[in-house]
Amino acid sequence: MSSIDSDDIKARAAWLYYMEGLTQDQVAKILGLTRTRVLRMLAAAREDGTVQIRVTSPIARCAKLEREVRARYDMERVVVVPDPQDEAQLPAMIGAALGQLLPDLLADGMTIGLGWGRTLSSSLPFVEPMVHARSTTISMLGGLTHVTLSNPSEFAWRFADRIGGDCYMLACPVFAPDGATRDALLAHRGIAEVFRRTDRLDLAILSVGDFTRDSIFVHYGLLERADLDSLERAGAVGDILCRFIDAEGRVLDHSVNDRVLAVDPRRLVDARRTVLASGGWSKFPAIRAAMTLLSPEILVTDERTAERLLGG
Repeated sequence: MSSIDSDDIKARAAWLYYMEGLTQDQVAKILGLTRTRVLRMLAAAREDGTVQIRVTSPIARCAKLEREVRARYDMERVVVVPDPQDEAQLPAMIGAALGQLLPDLLADGMTIGLGWGRTLSSSLPFVEPMVHARSTTISMLGGLTHVTLSNPSEFAWRFADRIGGDCYMLACPVFAPDGATRDALLAHRGIAEVFRRTDRLDLAILSVGDFTRDSIFVHYGLLERADLDSLERAGAVGDILCRFIDAEGRVLDHSVNDRVLAVDPRRLVDARRTVLASGGWSKFPAIRAAMTLLSPEILVTDERTAERLLGG
């Protein structure tokens, strides 16, 4: 069976089940499939965005938090998602909310700078295909040599494929072996051109990374243990675009930050609009610090994080 045929059957199964209200057994009988096969197709349809379920009535508690956080931080917009029963689902939930928000923020001719991570990648199935042929999408950090979920460059071109327009990526590793190598790569004409284009962003979309034993840097071995220990002693609470920051939102003066091939988050204050999408208990210190550093116009987060932001 071709992928086109498979996608067609998946879409038909989703239509029969979600739109016509048939049972899974009835769908299986109509399509000549086993119930197990139908179950897998329906699950896949939810994952890849074929089926998008939206709750259109706001949850009162979340709506109240949105108003309060927006007022406290003088923001343009705040989106708060309910706390999940399983916190492991939180990046996907925040990503879905971001994806549903983006059509309100995007317009043809915009220059869009992207961070990366599971939260941002989770937005893609919820971003409806658009035609912004004059738009420019830019990955604001280099790629990873070892990753299983989403490389920054892959996220950028997949995003650009969704909305249309050109895509620019930093064809270099996110961490150089030393400062001299980083400086040499920054002098490359193509890489310098990508950085130059980030000077006039219409929209910057970012998340933050935490600094726990479960962080991406530990999971993928992106940094040596000695580097991580040194960053911890220096007061690191997380990262923005792989640059480590302290609890006050200051980029650390540290040798690891001197090796990063990514846009300096301090430069993003010149972006016309910045979106911060992140949540979770372990990321709160980094989120609070990012609020200070970035002063984002838009925040997408969860109930618990919103409550803690209001707590000071």
